[in-house]
Amino acid sequence: MGLLSEVLLLPFAPVRGSGWAIRQVLREAERIYYDPATIRAELARLEERLEAGEITEEEFDRQEDELLDRLETATRTSAGTGDGTVQQ
Repeated sequence: MGLLSEVLLLPFAPVRGSGWAIRQVLREAERIYYDPATIRAELARLEERLEAGEITEEEFDRQEDELLDRLETATRTSAGTGDGTVQQ
């Protein structure tokens, strides 16, 4: 039955391969998104934008809260997995 099902499902192999590739891209995007170094760099750029007058104090506070929430999630998650990735 295994060989027969493989032969019958062969036309769907590109779909399975595409699904794998999408999962790999998503995993890498999450790794970068939740990387503490990346978040800290974004916080520094945000502060520079505030000091340069490019954004208001309210916009700074909103974006800073989002980044700090993301950093908290990243540190909490990296403590659980050891590699900084978010497990779903």
